[in-house]
Amino acid sequence: MNVATTLLLALGLAMDSFSVSICSGTMVNGSRLPQALRVGLVMGGFQAAMPVLGWLGGTALSDLICAVDHWIAFGLLLFIGGRMIYEAFWGDGECALMDTSNWRVLVGLGVATSIDALAVGLTLAVLGTSIVVPVLTIGVVAFALSFVGVLIGCQAGNLLRDRVPVLGGVILIGIGAKILVDHLGPGIGA
Repeated sequence: MNVATTLLLALGLAMDSFSVSICSGTMVNGSRLPQALRVGLVMGGFQAAMPVLGWLGGTALSDLICAVDHWIAFGLLLFIGGRMIYEAFWGDGECALMDTSNWRVLVGLGVATSIDALAVGLTLAVLGTSIVVPVLTIGVVAFALSFVGVLIGCQAGNLLRDRVPVLGGVILIGIGAKILVDHLGPGIGA
């Protein structure tokens, strides 16, 4: 796999993490840099770890995992996004579901946004491609975009504080729907 392809792959995989990081940045009330570092490390870590897991799973599990990865990602993002919207209208005004200072929330978002990376690892195994350079590239790009995303979100949060839970929920549901459509799209018209 050449450098350009590896970078494009890493950028594509990091877009979900970047979007979630922007949304989570809008919820930051304290120090921005530690939160950006925390989100970047978790998002980058999951984006790097999932291809390794997929690669290790190899071809034996590829059909099973590839058949449901998009449903898992869609379900997780639909649940989290739906709860955010529900809490915005009928909750106490706080959006704990996007509070990335909570480790459980952050890990859940890390898993939900990196499931596609698992399929990438399986693909690399099937192609017989080395995993080291792609994984390092994916991890670094996801870290950098997530870190910057939190900082962007912090700035936007001052302007959109009241609309953040709804906006975040809609974005997460949109990401989940995009993942689902991308995987089901070719079979929809058939």
